[in-house]
Amino acid sequence: MTTPMRVIFMGTPDFAVAALKAVAARHSVAAVYTQPPRPAGRGQKDRESPIHLLALQLGVPVFTPISLKDPAVQTAFAAHQADVAVVAAYGLILPRPVLAAPHLGCINIHGSLLPRWRGAAPIQRAIMAGDRESGITIMQMEAGLDTGPMLLSAPVPISDATTAGELHDTLAVLGAELIVSTLDRLAAGDLPATPQPADGVTHAAKIDKAETAIDFSKPARAVLRHIHGLSPAPGAWFAHGGERIKVLRAELAAGRGAAGTIVGDDLTVACGDGSLRLLTLQRAGKSAADGAAFLRGYALPVGTHLA
Repeated sequence: MTTPMRVIFMGTPDFAVAALKAVAARHSVAAVYTQPPRPAGRGQKDRESPIHLLALQLGVPVFTPISLKDPAVQTAFAAHQADVAVVAAYGLILPRPVLAAPHLGCINIHGSLLPRWRGAAPIQRAIMAGDRESGITIMQMEAGLDTGPMLLSAPVPISDATTAGELHDTLAVLGAELIVSTLDRLAAGDLPATPQPADGVTHAAKIDKAETAIDFSKPARAVLRHIHGLSPAPGAWFAHGGERIKVLRAELAAGRGAAGTIVGDDLTVACGDGSLRLLTLQRAGKSAADGAAFLRGYALPVGTHLA
Protein backbone atom coordinates (compact mmCIF):
# COMPACT_ATOMS: atom_id res chain seq x y z
CA MET A 1 0.00 0.00 0.00
CA THR A 2 1.22 3.50 -0.85
CA THR A 3 1.66 6.24 1.73
CA PRO A 4 -1.77 7.64 2.71
CA MET A 5 -2.58 11.02 1.22
CA ARG A 6 -4.43 13.93 2.74
CA VAL A 7 -7.75 14.08 0.88
CA ILE A 8 -10.72 16.43 0.64
CA PHE A 9 -13.83 14.55 -0.44
CA MET A 10 -16.60 16.44 -2.26
CA GLY A 11 -19.89 14.67 -2.94
CA THR A 12 -23.56 14.66 -2.08
CA PRO A 13 -25.85 11.75 -3.14
CA ASP A 14 -25.83 7.98 -2.69
CA PHE A 15 -23.65 7.65 -5.80
CA ALA A 16 -20.69 9.03 -3.82
CA VAL A 17 -21.08 6.90 -0.67
CA ALA A 18 -19.07 3.86 -1.78
CA ALA A 19 -16.26 6.14 -2.97
CA LEU A 20 -16.01 7.99 0.35
CA LYS A 21 -15.92 4.70 2.25
CA ALA A 22 -13.17 3.38 -0.01
CA VAL A 23 -11.08 6.55 0.17
CA ALA A 24 -11.45 6.83 3.96
CA ALA A 25 -10.29 3.23 4.38
CA ARG A 26 -6.93 3.95 2.75
CA HIS A 27 -6.27 7.66 3.11
CA SER A 28 -6.66 10.54 5.56
CA VAL A 29 -9.84 12.47 4.75
CA ALA A 30 -9.22 15.97 6.09
CA ALA A 31 -12.65 17.36 5.20
CA VAL A 32 -15.89 16.52 3.44
CA TYR A 33 -17.71 19.10 1.33
CA THR A 34 -21.35 18.40 0.51
CA GLN A 35 -24.58 20.21 -0.35
CA PRO A 36 -26.34 21.96 2.58
CA PRO A 37 -29.26 20.14 4.27
CA ARG A 38 -32.45 20.54 2.24
CA PRO A 39 -36.16 20.07 3.03
CA ALA A 40 -37.25 16.50 2.29
CA GLY A 41 -40.03 14.04 3.10
CA ARG A 42 -43.62 14.72 4.01
CA GLY A 43 -42.68 17.03 6.84
CA GLN A 44 -40.25 18.97 4.63
CA LYS A 45 -37.69 19.03 7.41
CA ASP A 46 -34.07 19.77 6.57
CA ARG A 47 -32.25 16.53 5.81
CA GLU A 48 -28.51 16.01 5.53
CA SER A 49 -27.16 14.43 2.35
CA PRO A 50 -26.02 10.78 2.36
CA ILE A 51 -22.40 11.95 2.25
CA HIS A 52 -22.99 14.34 5.16
CA LEU A 53 -24.37 11.51 7.28
CA LEU A 54 -21.50 9.18 6.37
CA ALA A 55 -18.91 11.86 7.16
CA LEU A 56 -20.42 12.28 10.62
CA GLN A 57 -20.16 8.52 11.16
CA LEU A 58 -16.52 8.64 10.09
CA GLY A 59 -15.79 11.60 12.35
CA VAL A 60 -14.69 13.81 9.46
CA PRO A 61 -15.35 17.59 9.53
CA VAL A 62 -18.21 18.54 7.21
CA PHE A 63 -18.52 21.78 5.23
CA THR A 64 -21.71 22.81 3.42
CA PRO A 65 -21.10 26.09 1.58
CA ILE A 66 -23.85 27.34 -0.69
CA SER A 67 -21.20 28.40 -3.20
CA LEU A 68 -17.45 28.04 -3.63
CA LYS A 69 -17.08 31.48 -5.22
CA ASP A 70 -16.70 33.30 -1.88
CA PRO A 71 -13.00 34.15 -1.32
CA ALA A 72 -13.34 33.26 2.36
CA VAL A 73 -14.65 29.79 1.44
CA GLN A 74 -11.76 29.36 -1.00
CA THR A 75 -9.24 30.37 1.66
CA ALA A 76 -10.71 27.87 4.12
CA PHE A 77 -10.60 25.17 1.44
CA ALA A 78 -6.92 25.80 0.74
CA ALA A 79 -6.18 25.79 4.48
CA HIS A 80 -6.89 22.04 4.59
CA GLN A 81 -3.55 21.62 2.76
CA ALA A 82 -4.81 18.56 0.93
CA ASP A 83 -2.77 16.50 -1.48
CA VAL A 84 -5.82 15.91 -3.64
CA ALA A 85 -9.59 16.48 -3.74
CA VAL A 86 -11.90 13.66 -4.85
CA VAL A 87 -15.17 14.86 -6.40
CA ALA A 88 -18.21 12.60 -6.95
CA ALA A 89 -21.58 14.14 -7.87
CA TYR A 90 -20.95 17.15 -5.64
CA GLY A 91 -23.37 19.55 -7.32
CA LEU A 92 -21.40 22.82 -7.23
CA ILE A 93 -19.06 24.35 -9.79
CA LEU A 94 -15.43 24.39 -8.63
CA PRO A 95 -13.78 27.77 -9.37
CA ARG A 96 -10.14 27.91 -10.45
CA PRO A 97 -8.78 28.73 -6.96
CA VAL A 98 -10.46 25.57 -5.61
CA LEU A 99 -9.25 23.43 -8.51
CA ALA A 100 -5.70 24.64 -7.94
CA ALA A 101 -5.61 24.39 -4.13
CA PRO A 102 -4.72 20.69 -3.63
CA HIS A 103 -1.16 19.71 -4.60
CA LEU A 104 -2.41 17.12 -7.11
CA GLY A 105 -5.56 19.01 -8.08
CA CYS A 106 -9.15 17.78 -8.09
CA ILE A 107 -10.09 14.32 -9.39
CA ASN A 108 -13.64 13.60 -10.56
CA ILE A 109 -15.51 10.28 -10.63
CA HIS A 110 -17.76 10.61 -13.68
CA GLY A 111 -20.53 8.15 -14.58
CA SER A 112 -19.84 7.72 -18.29
CA LEU A 113 -17.07 6.87 -20.74
CA LEU A 114 -15.91 10.36 -21.60
CA PRO A 115 -16.15 12.30 -23.83
CA ARG A 116 -19.62 10.76 -24.24
CA TRP A 117 -22.22 12.18 -21.84
CA ARG A 118 -20.52 15.10 -20.23
CA GLY A 119 -22.90 16.84 -17.84
CA ALA A 120 -25.55 16.29 -15.20
CA ALA A 121 -27.37 13.07 -16.16
CA PRO A 122 -24.94 10.68 -17.88
CA ILE A 123 -26.48 7.49 -16.48
CA GLN A 124 -30.04 8.28 -17.56
CA ARG A 125 -29.01 9.67 -20.94
CA ALA A 126 -26.93 6.61 -21.83
CA ILE A 127 -29.91 4.30 -21.34
CA MET A 128 -32.42 6.65 -22.97
CA ALA A 129 -30.17 6.95 -26.04
CA GLY A 130 -29.89 3.18 -26.39
CA ASP A 131 -26.16 2.95 -25.61
CA ARG A 132 -24.88 -0.58 -25.22
CA GLU A 133 -22.28 0.38 -22.64
CA SER A 134 -21.57 2.96 -20.00
CA GLY A 135 -18.77 3.13 -17.47
CA ILE A 136 -16.70 5.23 -15.12
CA THR A 137 -14.06 7.76 -16.08
CA ILE A 138 -11.69 9.17 -13.48
CA MET A 139 -10.81 12.63 -14.72
CA GLN A 140 -8.44 15.42 -13.74
CA MET A 141 -10.76 18.40 -13.34
CA GLU A 142 -10.34 21.70 -15.12
CA ALA A 143 -12.54 24.75 -15.61
CA GLY A 144 -14.60 23.25 -18.47
CA LEU A 145 -17.62 20.99 -17.94
CA ASP A 146 -16.19 17.45 -17.73
CA THR A 147 -13.49 18.35 -20.25
CA GLY A 148 -10.38 17.43 -18.26
CA PRO A 149 -7.84 14.75 -19.14
CA MET A 150 -8.66 11.14 -18.28
CA LEU A 151 -6.73 9.10 -15.74
CA LEU A 152 -8.56 5.75 -15.62
CA SER A 153 -11.75 4.31 -17.09
CA ALA A 154 -13.67 1.04 -17.18
CA PRO A 155 -16.79 -0.02 -19.15
CA VAL A 156 -20.08 -1.55 -17.99
CA PRO A 157 -22.54 -3.19 -20.43
CA ILE A 158 -26.13 -1.97 -20.78
CA SER A 159 -28.88 -4.42 -21.78
CA ASP A 160 -32.55 -3.88 -22.62
CA ALA A 161 -33.34 -4.82 -19.02
CA THR A 162 -30.95 -2.34 -17.36
CA THR A 163 -32.60 0.48 -15.44
CA ALA A 164 -30.96 3.74 -14.44
CA GLY A 165 -31.15 2.68 -10.80
CA GLU A 166 -29.30 -0.55 -11.47
CA LEU A 167 -26.65 1.13 -13.60
CA HIS A 168 -26.25 3.82 -10.94
CA ASP A 169 -25.50 1.21 -8.27
CA THR A 170 -23.06 -0.69 -10.49
CA LEU A 171 -21.18 2.47 -11.42
CA ALA A 172 -21.03 3.66 -7.80
CA VAL A 173 -19.19 0.48 -6.82
CA LEU A 174 -16.93 0.64 -9.88
CA GLY A 175 -16.16 4.30 -9.19
CA ALA A 176 -15.05 3.43 -5.67
CA GLU A 177 -12.72 0.75 -7.00
CA LEU A 178 -11.22 3.00 -9.66
CA ILE A 179 -10.68 5.99 -7.37
CA VAL A 180 -8.66 3.83 -4.98
CA SER A 181 -6.46 2.67 -7.87
CA THR A 182 -6.18 6.25 -9.10
CA LEU A 183 -5.03 7.61 -5.74
CA ASP A 184 -2.53 4.80 -5.27
CA ARG A 185 -1.00 5.41 -8.68
CA LEU A 186 -1.02 9.19 -8.26
CA ALA A 187 0.80 8.81 -4.97
CA ALA A 188 3.37 6.62 -6.72
CA GLY A 189 3.69 9.11 -9.59
CA ASP A 190 2.92 6.56 -12.32
CA LEU A 191 -0.48 7.65 -13.68
CA PRO A 192 -0.24 9.75 -16.87
CA ALA A 193 -3.25 11.78 -17.98
CA THR A 194 -4.77 11.31 -21.45
CA PRO A 195 -6.56 14.22 -23.15
CA GLN A 196 -10.14 13.53 -24.11
CA PRO A 197 -10.65 12.96 -27.84
CA ALA A 198 -12.30 15.77 -29.76
CA ASP A 199 -14.70 13.37 -31.48
CA GLY A 200 -17.65 11.69 -29.80
CA VAL A 201 -18.59 14.49 -27.39
CA THR A 202 -22.21 14.43 -26.20
CA HIS A 203 -23.92 16.37 -23.43
CA ALA A 204 -26.13 14.81 -20.75
CA ALA A 205 -28.64 17.53 -19.94
CA LYS A 206 -30.45 17.42 -16.63
CA ILE A 207 -33.70 15.46 -16.81
CA ASP A 208 -36.67 17.79 -17.28
CA LYS A 209 -40.05 16.79 -15.88
CA ALA A 210 -41.59 17.75 -19.22
CA GLU A 211 -39.86 14.79 -20.89
CA THR A 212 -41.04 12.11 -18.45
CA ALA A 213 -44.40 11.38 -20.13
CA ILE A 214 -44.41 8.13 -22.15
CA ASP A 215 -45.05 8.51 -25.87
CA PHE A 216 -46.35 5.15 -27.05
CA SER A 217 -46.34 6.34 -30.66
CA LYS A 218 -42.57 5.81 -30.71
CA PRO A 219 -41.03 2.39 -31.50
CA ALA A 220 -41.22 -0.14 -28.66
CA ARG A 221 -37.47 -0.24 -28.02
CA ALA A 222 -37.31 3.57 -27.79
CA VAL A 223 -40.19 3.55 -25.29
CA LEU A 224 -38.43 0.80 -23.33
CA ARG A 225 -35.23 2.85 -23.13
CA HIS A 226 -37.22 5.89 -22.02
CA ILE A 227 -38.92 3.92 -19.23
CA HIS A 228 -35.73 2.27 -17.99
CA GLY A 229 -33.67 5.46 -18.29
CA LEU A 230 -36.04 7.23 -15.89
CA SER A 231 -36.46 4.32 -13.45
CA PRO A 232 -36.81 4.56 -10.51
CA ALA A 233 -36.72 8.37 -10.45
CA PRO A 234 -38.25 10.58 -11.62
CA GLY A 235 -40.16 7.78 -13.35
CA ALA A 236 -41.78 7.67 -16.79
CA TRP A 237 -45.58 7.77 -16.71
CA PHE A 238 -48.83 7.53 -18.64
CA ALA A 239 -52.15 9.16 -17.78
CA HIS A 240 -55.30 7.18 -17.09
CA GLY A 241 -58.41 7.81 -15.01
CA GLY A 242 -57.28 11.28 -14.05
CA GLU A 243 -53.98 10.17 -12.55
CA ARG A 244 -50.42 9.59 -13.60
CA ILE A 245 -49.19 6.01 -13.36
CA LYS A 246 -45.46 5.39 -13.46
CA VAL A 247 -43.92 2.48 -15.31
CA LEU A 248 -40.65 1.38 -13.74
CA ARG A 249 -39.87 -1.73 -15.76
CA ALA A 250 -41.01 -3.19 -19.09
CA GLU A 251 -39.93 -5.67 -21.75
CA LEU A 252 -40.38 -6.12 -25.48
CA ALA A 253 -43.42 -8.23 -26.31
CA ALA A 254 -45.50 -9.54 -29.21
CA GLY A 255 -48.77 -7.80 -30.06
CA ARG A 256 -50.29 -5.39 -32.54
CA GLY A 257 -52.74 -2.54 -32.34
CA ALA A 258 -53.11 1.21 -32.24
CA ALA A 259 -50.27 2.91 -30.40
CA GLY A 260 -51.02 3.27 -26.69
CA THR A 261 -53.69 0.56 -26.67
CA ILE A 262 -53.56 -2.41 -24.31
CA VAL A 263 -53.56 -5.49 -26.55
CA GLY A 264 -52.97 -8.24 -23.96
CA ASP A 265 -54.34 -9.12 -20.54
CA ASP A 266 -50.73 -9.15 -19.26
CA LEU A 267 -50.46 -5.36 -19.78
CA THR A 268 -48.99 -5.61 -23.25
CA VAL A 269 -49.25 -2.20 -24.90
CA ALA A 270 -48.92 -1.51 -28.61
CA CYS A 271 -46.38 1.11 -29.63
CA GLY A 272 -45.71 2.90 -32.91
CA ASP A 273 -43.66 -0.11 -33.96
CA GLY A 274 -43.88 -3.28 -31.85
CA SER A 275 -45.24 -3.69 -28.32
CA LEU A 276 -44.16 -3.62 -24.70
CA ARG A 277 -45.23 -5.57 -21.64
CA LEU A 278 -45.45 -3.34 -18.56
CA LEU A 279 -43.81 -5.28 -15.72
CA THR A 280 -43.67 -2.87 -12.77
CA LEU A 281 -46.05 0.04 -12.19
CA GLN A 282 -46.67 2.56 -9.42
CA ARG A 283 -49.62 4.77 -8.61
CA ALA A 284 -49.11 8.05 -6.78
CA GLY A 285 -48.69 7.52 -3.04
CA LYS A 286 -48.49 3.74 -3.37
CA SER A 287 -45.72 1.16 -3.55
CA ALA A 288 -44.49 -0.21 -6.85
CA ALA A 289 -46.16 -3.46 -7.88
CA ASP A 290 -45.62 -6.08 -10.57
CA GLY A 291 -48.15 -6.20 -13.37
CA ALA A 292 -50.34 -8.96 -11.95
CA ALA A 293 -50.53 -7.35 -8.51
CA PHE A 294 -51.23 -3.95 -10.05
CA LEU A 295 -54.18 -5.32 -12.05
CA ARG A 296 -55.75 -6.78 -8.93
CA GLY A 297 -56.21 -3.25 -7.62
CA TYR A 298 -56.60 -1.26 -10.82
CA ALA A 299 -58.52 -2.22 -13.95
CA LEU A 300 -56.77 -1.82 -17.30
CA PRO A 301 -58.59 -4.22 -19.61
CA VAL A 302 -57.66 -5.05 -23.20
CA GLY A 303 -58.69 -2.18 -25.46
CA THR A 304 -57.90 0.56 -22.93
CA HIS A 305 -56.03 3.49 -24.44
CA LEU A 306 -53.20 4.98 -22.41
CA ALA A 307 -52.59 8.68 -23.03
